[in-house]
Amino acid sequence: MEKLQQALQKAREQRGGVVPGPRPAAARPGSAAAIGEIWAALPAYEPQPKALIANRVVTYDAGAAATPFDVLRTKVLLMMRKNNWRRLAITSPSSSCGKTTMACNLALGLSRQSDIRAMLVELDLRRPAVAETLACKPAHDVTEMLTGAVPFEEQALRVRDNVALSMARRPSSDPTKYMLNQETQDRLKEIESRYRPTLVIFDLPPILLGDDTRAFLSNVDCALIVARAEKTTVAEIDNCEREIAEHTNVLGVVLNQCRYEDETTGYYGYDED
Repeated sequence: MEKLQQALQKAREQRGGVVPGPRPAAARPGSAAAIGEIWAALPAYEPQPKALIANRVVTYDAGAAATPFDVLRTKVLLMMRKNNWRRLAITSPSSSCGKTTMACNLALGLSRQSDIRAMLVELDLRRPAVAETLACKPAHDVTEMLTGAVPFEEQALRVRDNVALSMARRPSSDPTKYMLNQETQDRLKEIESRYRPTLVIFDLPPILLGDDTRAFLSNVDCALIVARAEKTTVAEIDNCEREIAEHTNVLGVVLNQCRYEDETTGYYGYDED
């Protein structure tokens, strides 16, 4: 006993009077704690509310403006959960329909659902707009992440604790090479395996303007079409649905910028998104 006490005293003297206790056990890989840790390690992005509202992104905080998007968010989640779907593409028949604004509103609306983890990956690489819409600029381009030049944890930004944004910094002249590349598919699978997101949203190009979206649609579980009232024709929506149905499931069509009559003033206005 005396020798044991002497050994303990010597250990205290060598460590400044403190005998360390047992080290905390590391979180088991793949456990909820471990996944929470890797999400927490993503660089945080704190949106500026005024900049978001100026760009028609209104879902970061709850409120009347966010309600239509919240309804859409719930419908999307319920349908995807029912079908065991994880990957959602958002596209449109043509440009200026509001698909990127829709994608950003869905993503930030999901950040208010603490039990859900979601990712927004920008793949409209000829005309990237997510960073501008969210008033931020990533340190690295999404294509650097897709090719493995930069790890996801350095390229992506985190909103609150549960939404990751992977955005483009600049336009790409040949996006199809990323859409068709097996390396891209492997990279996305690796990220999903590590981060275990509930939902991954892909902001894809307008489907009728080129082949970029067609090249990627087989990699998603479903697609949401955003059309613009008084601009998008019924024929364009039909063509868009047929194109998507050849590769994946059509989740639905959202009609953007619908004109309505104010019952109080009698004037016409528009629902922007």
